[in-house]
Parts: sequence; C-alpha cells; structure tokens
Amino acid sequence: MSQILEIRDLKAAAKRRVPKMFFDYADSGAWTEGTYRANEEDFLKIKLRQRVLVDMTNRSLESTMIGQKVSMPVALSPTGLTGMQHADGEMLAAKAAEEFGVPFTLSTMSICSIEDVASATTKPFWFQLYVMRDRDFVRNLIDRAKAAKCSALVLTLDLQILGQRHKDLRNGLSAPPKFTPKHIWQMATRPLWCMQMLQTKRRSFGNIVGHTKNVSDLSSLSVWTAEQFDPRLSWDDVAWIKELWGGPLILKGVLDVEDAKMAARTGADAIIVSNHGGRQLDGAPSSISMLPKIVDAVGDMIEVHIDGGIRSGQDVLKAIALGAKGTYIGRPFLYGLGAGGKAGVTLALDIIRKELDITMALCGKRDIRDINRDVIAE
Repeated sequence: MSQILEIRDLKAAAKRRVPKMFFDYADSGAWTEGTYRANEEDFLKIKLRQRVLVDMTNRSLESTMIGQKVSMPVALSPTGLTGMQHADGEMLAAKAAEEFGVPFTLSTMSICSIEDVASATTKPFWFQLYVMRDRDFVRNLIDRAKAAKCSALVLTLDLQILGQRHKDLRNGLSAPPKFTPKHIWQMATRPLWCMQMLQTKRRSFGNIVGHTKNVSDLSSLSVWTAEQFDPRLSWDDVAWIKELWGGPLILKGVLDVEDAKMAARTGADAIIVSNHGGRQLDGAPSSISMLPKIVDAVGDMIEVHIDGGIRSGQDVLKAIALGAKGTYIGRPFLYGLGAGGKAGVTLALDIIRKELDITMALCGKRDIRDINRDVIAE
C-alpha cells in the first residue's frame, strides 16, 4: 500500500484481491461502456489556469453539502454489493468516511444493513432509496433510515429498469450471486478475500432479507429483486417520498436540463448530475459535460452536485469550478475498499484530498469556497 500514489494504483490492487465477478461489477458500464469512458475522459479535456506569486498559505477545503459541514466537498456514492468488495464493506467504508469528515451514502442494495452501518458509526450517514413496487417496503426502509438517524435521503431516479451490463452477463452475476464452478474458481484464487468473507455473516442484501414479504432466503430474494424495480416511477412519487421522509432530500440521476428544472420544483435540497456511472443509458453524455448547463439553468434554485468519472482531486476541483457544490466518488472508494478494507478507503480519500489541495494552490486559490469558473483555462 505504501507504493500507491493514485486511484489507478488502488484499482490495480483491488483487481488482484477481489474475485473477478465482483471487481467487474464495480468496474462495468452498460453496453459498449462509451458513457463510462466519457465520464473519465471528459474531465481530462478541461484545462486549469496556473497562477503564480500568490499567497498559498492557510488553505482550507472545508465546505458544506446541503448545509452539513464536510472536510472537503466529496461524499461516498451509494454503491450496490459494496460488502462483496471486502467483508463488511459498507461498515468499513462508513467508518472511514466518518473519520475523514465526509458523508457516506448507504445503498438500498447494500450487503450490510442500515442497522449494521448505524452500529459501526457514531455520526449520521446518508441513505439511498430505490422506489420498489412494494410501497410498504419503501415505507419500512424510510422508517428504518429515520430510526438510524440518517441525515439525508438520496432518491435515485434513473434505475426504473436495469441497463444491460455485458461484463455482469458474461460473468453470470446475479442478485444474489450464483456460485457456479466458475465463480468458485474465481473466489478460490483470492484466498485472503475468502478468509475475510468466512469471518462475517453478512453475505446477502441486508436491507431486504427478513424485511419484506416472502423473502427469507437467497432464492426468494432473486425472484423479488427481479420484479421490484418500478418502471412507473414519476414526479408524483418524488412528492410522496419527500412528504414521507420529512428531512433533507437529494435527487440522484438528473442528466437533462428539463429534468433538472422539474427536480428543482419538487422542493428537494439538491440534485446529483449523474448517469449512474455509465451503467444505464450508454451513449448518454458524461456527467461533467452536462454539469455547467444544469448549473446555469437551476443553480440559483437548488444545490447541484455531481457523480460520475471523478478519479482525482483535480476532477473534484474542476467540478466545483463548474458550479457543483458537492461531488461523489463511487469506484475510487470501492477500489480502495477492495485493495485494503477501511485503510484503503481512507487512502483513496487522502489521495483525493492531497490532489485537490495542491491543485487549488497552484490555481492561486486558498479556499475551496472561492473556486469558480475563473480557474478554468479558455
């Protein structure tokens, strides 16, 4: 781990330590993966202004996201199957985020449950909600998030139906995974991962099994998840969720200016410009390419965040410069988790913090809250 200097190094380490089906799940995009690649590549096209002979002392990355103080404007994205990158993965990542002073967002499709993560942390975390056909289950999830004192609800809008991810299909990945001879071989070649997984009881979808009707084991869960994502999700459901939750609400998955305007009218606290990490509509524009257009359209009405393609502190700075008030990392923290558990997540955050701090200084700024489009080169 001492030789790891950038997120790319963590990715390589995770690939060596995590079974292929689970590493590919975290690292895949839909269809040709064109949007997945564009999320990263379009950040590289943005150039920064280098400034000299300015005071670079007493720098600060502290900011707020939806009014909550953060040590830097970065949150951990909600990611499914996180606990399959490393045993008890969600709990470890939440601990690392808490210690670092940034938000952790727990996915509905997590391995560790809401209650598991609450037991491992001392400060409120955020919870991400998928709206299922079973509305009683949705109410129950929200009640459990309230009981765990979650300080924000992140409602994902762009997974009414599942995008086709070829890597997952070729690997035979299912929810939950089926352990065929191929899968068993993949796990057998990762003995440390296997040893850690044998030491935990958390190997299924903790927020679902035992919390909904007719789901008590893995086989019944597979049937349930295939049927439950609701293609009828509408703006009326957003209003219903907002009323039911009653707290800070973030809408994730907005990629179009017209949708952003509609989202702003819901009274939500923030929107996340996101294409689901390139895992839904392949051929959609990158998140960073849409960010300034959406900020220009609704930035004075609602807080705008961004998710997708961030692989460095420089990417964070570019997003903030283009108007984002917060950024989210998914794959970078998953790579860290797969590579080294809690310490790996901390290392991923530290890499991004250092890159963000140095880049900000070399752009002639001392406070992240002063970053705007002036730091972008023509």
